[in-house]
Amino acid sequence: MIEIGDRTFAIGDPLVIGTLAGAAIVLLILLLLALSLRAARKTASMSEPLIWQMNELGKSVQTLGSGQEQLAGGLRSVSDAQQTGQSQMLQQMEQRLAQVQAQMNDRLHDNALRSARSLAEMQEKMNDTLKGGSEKTTKSLTELQERLATIDKAQANIEKLSGDVLSLQDILSNKQTRGAFGEIQLQDIVSKALPSDSYAFQATLSNGRRADCLIHLPNPPGPIVIDSKFPLEAYETLRRAETQGQVAEATKLLRQAVKTHIKHISERYIVDGETADGAIMFLPSEAVYAELHANLPEVVREGFAARVWIVSPTTCMATLNTMRAIVKDARMREQAGAIRKTLQLVHRDVELVVERVGKLDTHFNQARRDLDDITTAAERAGKRAQKLDSFEFDELDTPEAQVVPLKRD
Repeated sequence: MIEIGDRTFAIGDPLVIGTLAGAAIVLLILLLLALSLRAARKTASMSEPLIWQMNELGKSVQTLGSGQEQLAGGLRSVSDAQQTGQSQMLQQMEQRLAQVQAQMNDRLHDNALRSARSLAEMQEKMNDTLKGGSEKTTKSLTELQERLATIDKAQANIEKLSGDVLSLQDILSNKQTRGAFGEIQLQDIVSKALPSDSYAFQATLSNGRRADCLIHLPNPPGPIVIDSKFPLEAYETLRRAETQGQVAEATKLLRQAVKTHIKHISERYIVDGETADGAIMFLPSEAVYAELHANLPEVVREGFAARVWIVSPTTCMATLNTMRAIVKDARMREQAGAIRKTLQLVHRDVELVVERVGKLDTHFNQARRDLDDITTAAERAGKRAQKLDSFEFDELDTPEAQVVPLKRD
């Protein structure tokens, strides 16, 4: 409650509240005025530097204005220079473009010339290639014709060979001609494997039998006979056999034919005191020889027992090479005496050479000593000549020496 004079007012009364608010506002305004006056005084004290700064700011603004004018002039100068540079740049670009265009024209012209030359060279190469191709084609056709001619000749030779084969079949179908065929083949092999003086063909033995070939081997074993046999009929029968019975029958015939040949050779061509203790049966067919060793080994063993060795053309060559070594060894033994005598003479010649070398060495030693003596004498003479060369005549004391004057006639 608030009492003013004789009136009492409640605090919650709106009138009291409004009055109090107005009073507060008045007080606040008075306070703000007091603060404003105080600030005005302070502002008056601080306005002098501010005025000076404002003056300086005015001067700066003037300076900035003049600088702006200079900047405007510079910008105009830069604009003018830029325009001038652009015009010059445009001129240079136009010149550069003209040069580039000229260079492009020159390059295009050069490329055109090169293309023309390349086309000309390519055309020339194509012409040469076509020409070479035509020449090669012509050459190939010529070679083809030559090869066709060669084929024709070969065909003629084949036809001739067919006739020869038929002739060979005719030869082999006859026993006498077949025997001659085997003998000729045996002669060819023997003449190639042995020296000509170490064998004889169709040699007659003391029992009157004539051997196809007699090899002159030294004792032991002595001369050995080679006889040619060719059981072709039995082998051909075996080849044509189809059934098991035919094969057995043909094998029996082949076994019997070979055994007969072994018996004949053993009885006819092994002579005591004249030939070796054995003989050789020559089969001119490798097929027959292989058949015997593959399917009839007992026949081969019977030949060994009868001292008859079966050979084919291949094994005959190997056997003859062994015989050649035996003949060569025998001849070496025969020549052993002459070789020994020759070696004695060679030994004597070596002794004479040694004696002469000794004498020559003595002469060399004497010559070496003479050279040493000559070298010693030469060194001694050189030393004396050196002494004479270093001898000083001015140091000689010759006061009594008299000079003999020369007299003129």
